[in-house]
Amino acid sequence: MDTRLQGQRCLITGGNSGIGLGIAKALAQEGVRLIIASRDDYPQALVELRAMGAEVELIQVDLRTEAAVAEMVQRAIRRWDGLDLYVNNAAIARHEPVTRVTAQAFHEVMDINLGACVWACREVCRHMLHRRAGNILIIGSTVRICPAYGEAAYRISKMGLKMYMETLAVEMAPFGIRVNMITPGYFSTRLTAGMSARHQALQLREIPLRRPGVPGECGYAAAFLLSDRLSSYVTGADLLVDGGLALRPLKLIEDQEILALNQSGLEK
Repeated sequence: MDTRLQGQRCLITGGNSGIGLGIAKALAQEGVRLIIASRDDYPQALVELRAMGAEVELIQVDLRTEAAVAEMVQRAIRRWDGLDLYVNNAAIARHEPVTRVTAQAFHEVMDINLGACVWACREVCRHMLHRRAGNILIIGSTVRICPAYGEAAYRISKMGLKMYMETLAVEMAPFGIRVNMITPGYFSTRLTAGMSARHQALQLREIPLRRPGVPGECGYAAAFLLSDRLSSYVTGADLLVDGGLALRPLKLIEDQEILALNQSGLEK
């Protein structure tokens, strides 16, 4: 199906790995011109995207400061002579139990996960509202729905993103700017790469589809929400892409018993 995203201009934070790169690749397939913003340089991402025929540039930026974030947006606007799409994806996690939370880790998580989104969207919206068109996508997390140990700061930041997304959506709607959110569950990314085999098994036990997501699966969802052709009447929406993790069914029976619930009496 034609998304009609061909030729549009998009800035993606954290777009050089994991879910961000999955989104970048999906948009590249649709002919979107990309600006990837990241604190680190991952040239392999640009190689992969350019091999797909994408027009893509990299901006290295430290998202912890308001001034740096504002300059990032202005650089992206100058590079493509405007922006049609913005994807706020960059995030970090600092795991600390509540009795040992440190100011440094807490503020770093808030500055990058929440503050950078606010500052970037402020600049992007100032640009888009004069054209009365544009789409913004914010990447959340199911930690907002399913609390995890040691993730107080991370969870607060993701809760904040949901509230901010809704406010942004209602304020920008009169200008024809749509704002939506994707809430990913457990994906195989750099952020989860350090998880032990035991913890991975426990995590998968909580996911009804019994597997992690792959970044491209968020990419297809992003293309849908960013496309005015496919989702023109969607704003303020939160699309769960989590294999059912947010449902968190009580695990009182084993998989074979779950299968038997709906197979019994149906075999021919």
